[in-house]
Amino acid sequence: MPRRAGAAGSASGRPLPRGSRTKTNPTQQLTAVCNRHPSSTNLIIPSRLHRLRRRPPPGWLHLLQRTIMGQSLSDEAKPPSKEEITADLAEKFARRCFTPLELYSLKDNFKSLADHEQDVRFLREETIARFLELPDILAASPVVFHMLTFVGAFPFLRDAPVILGFEQMIMVVVIMTERYAKILAKGASSRRKLLFKSLAVYDRKLSEIGEEHGAAGTPETNAGRHAPGFAVDEAGDEFDDGAADDDELVLAALDSLDIYDAFKLCDSHAATTRGAMIPADNLRKLIMLLLLVSPLDAQESLSRYADRVTGSELEDLRATAENILSAFIDVEKSPGISYSQFDRVLPSNLPFLFDGFNPLFEHFLFSKNLDLSKRKDGASIAVAPPTVAQPSPLLQQPGQILNVNVLSQLSFFIRGDELFRRLRLLYAGSEAGFSMGSFEAKVFNWRAPTILLVSGTRLSNSSGSGGSEGAFSDSLPPKRFPDGSAPGRDRLVFGAIVRQPWRQTYKECFGGEDMLLFQLGPTHDVFPASALNRNYAAFVKPPTMNPGIAFGCPHPRANQSRRESLRHLGPVSLVIDSSFEFGVFTHDFVSRGGAFTTSPHRKYNFQDRFQVDEIEVWGCGGDEEARMQRERWEWETREAEARRRINLGTGDIATDRALLEMAGLIGANRSGGSMMS
Repeated sequence: MPRRAGAAGSASGRPLPRGSRTKTNPTQQLTAVCNRHPSSTNLIIPSRLHRLRRRPPPGWLHLLQRTIMGQSLSDEAKPPSKEEITADLAEKFARRCFTPLELYSLKDNFKSLADHEQDVRFLREETIARFLELPDILAASPVVFHMLTFVGAFPFLRDAPVILGFEQMIMVVVIMTERYAKILAKGASSRRKLLFKSLAVYDRKLSEIGEEHGAAGTPETNAGRHAPGFAVDEAGDEFDDGAADDDELVLAALDSLDIYDAFKLCDSHAATTRGAMIPADNLRKLIMLLLLVSPLDAQESLSRYADRVTGSELEDLRATAENILSAFIDVEKSPGISYSQFDRVLPSNLPFLFDGFNPLFEHFLFSKNLDLSKRKDGASIAVAPPTVAQPSPLLQQPGQILNVNVLSQLSFFIRGDELFRRLRLLYAGSEAGFSMGSFEAKVFNWRAPTILLVSGTRLSNSSGSGGSEGAFSDSLPPKRFPDGSAPGRDRLVFGAIVRQPWRQTYKECFGGEDMLLFQLGPTHDVFPASALNRNYAAFVKPPTMNPGIAFGCPHPRANQSRRESLRHLGPVSLVIDSSFEFGVFTHDFVSRGGAFTTSPHRKYNFQDRFQVDEIEVWGCGGDEEARMQRERWEWETREAEARRRINLGTGDIATDRALLEMAGLIGANRSGGSMMS
């Protein structure tokens, strides 16, 4: 195999001394090289080296030296071919990211699944869909296969779409399961950009329609330069969509192989994000699949959840996906999602959206043909068949708000190990009663995180409402902001995750910066806690002014006068009145947030006032947390009984009466009242 280009440091093949690379900065190194070769007046510097001031590409000094020494590479220093680089990277991924057993399973699965044509073994779309058990009803198989044929081209994305041979499947499994992190020191943003590219199309008409409707984010211009398919940009182009030209994950992969011509050889400028869009319908199908696979374990069959894609369950799955899709775009106005929208929404609103791919593609690392009962000498060892425990339900008892699909939606921004098979219904207003007393009796003393969900119907903006609705409106400042969603989408679902135990508040709020305020319908939005103030959560009971449950609002003052009876609403806040009959959510974008941050994609003011339909509180935890809550309630009950006995006496009515008569408190013309009361 020819020696890598990066190994050549001079005409004689000697590399630069290590000290020159570690003890001097790029400018000093460049000056030293030029001083040693003053006659090189016709120096040709590659077009990308003008970026040295921003970020030197890997091995720039080696390339510069070779350029000075002769302006051409000898046969001995010829850089490796794409095929050699791909093979080296696949071998490194296989060795460092898989165990020997997993690698054997991957080879065995590929061998048993692959088609064979003209000495080429490869996987077809229908083969992968059948192996992963993707439901036909979701029509997500073409979208997934489109992704894989792009990811399989890694690191030379210009070659996409590629045939999925064994080396390409190594790239697919390593990237889709995030095992590349064992080698490449790049974070989620690099994978996020790669996944966007794998889903995007470069369609002139699609981009023009998106521009005409004013899609959110930076306008994408010159979309017409791309033809349909995987387009290629010129090497010298600069982009204004906020994304760097070079794909950092690609450069990191090539740099891990010591290939110093990475920025010159690799196709990191291929299929850039400019002019690209993910068709809304494709993303909708993918979101439905991700909702389905989100609770999946590595060796768990997806067919176990077949009941979630039939009848009313399928309709609910589609409605949940629609709520999530609306976080990216208004599907009635824009046909696709640009990279600026994709990159703006995912980090805060849907950070774990693609986590379901990890266990799904780990199915390739478990072979059903693997027989651990055989020894090297061919003899068999008697091994008892493993007992497969029947997994417990994802949700012990569905509520009116929280079902399995909403649970999967929550797992897109709350870790799944806190949710699946870990939630217990503590309080439901329709069962325990809509009052702060019943809420306190069910929720207080739970020592683990809780998730509050409230659903309701938006109130009309017509004035003159009387009764309890009028009293609630009179307690709020006049409405200045429009509704948060279009007419006709009036069912609202809001919520909050509280990681501290609930308690009654008197002067100050409780909670911390690990709280989240969120909306689940009719659009998906997440408002993380900030450090601007600490008005996170309040549980205020009467007779304090403006009692109720509030998130993001200043705590009512104990000495607040009647003239100051209006409730103070925070910039980003959720309020439920003490009767649990009405609520209001406020998003004052201009104020830039308070205890909770503003929306990353709804960059405008809005306010939703609603009539409460249901309130649910779910405890994150299991039997141990329930036991601790029960013991705490029993202790408080014993303490209350002890205090009652101290106040009333021994508990024996006759003895207590005798003691009171001896004290002269009752008897004769005195009366202490009835002892039976």
